[in-house]
Amino acid sequence: MSDENGTPDPAAGPRPEPIRFFGTTWVDHTDGYTARRIGVAVGALVAAAVSCLVLRFAYQGLQIAAVGSLVTVLMVVMFAICSALAFRNTWDGFTRRPDPARQASLRGLLTIGFVGSLLAYFFRALTEAPGEKLHREEYETAREQYEKRTKRRSGNPSKKRRRA
Repeated sequence: MSDENGTPDPAAGPRPEPIRFFGTTWVDHTDGYTARRIGVAVGALVAAAVSCLVLRFAYQGLQIAAVGSLVTVLMVVMFAICSALAFRNTWDGFTRRPDPARQASLRGLLTIGFVGSLLAYFFRALTEAPGEKLHREEYETAREQYEKRTKRRSGNPSKKRRRA
């Protein structure tokens, strides 16, 4: 909608997409945005540390079971590779929309590499809300398109002056 001067109403038009843990506070960095970012960073780091502790218990369980060094090495390598893949996939998901088909095919690897995803959240939360850059680009593009459309159609067509 627009007022009588033809300027678009900021309340009208596209709405920002909420981000997990942040809602729409990422748009203007209000309502505890900084505290939420700190909370997400600390929470992700604590969750990653606890996850590493659980993986250490699993490793010790393999040692107690005496399954052999080959199985132990394979498990460590598997978690390292899956964590690296999960980190990269999560990090890329902050800057571009992931392909749903690719996500479905990687679901198992990403589940095993959950520590990598937690670390990606931690590092991204140090600079911005995870996914903020992508959402901001999409939101600004949508606002620009909306403003272009409303400028072309501004004004009441019945009040136009006809040329004689």
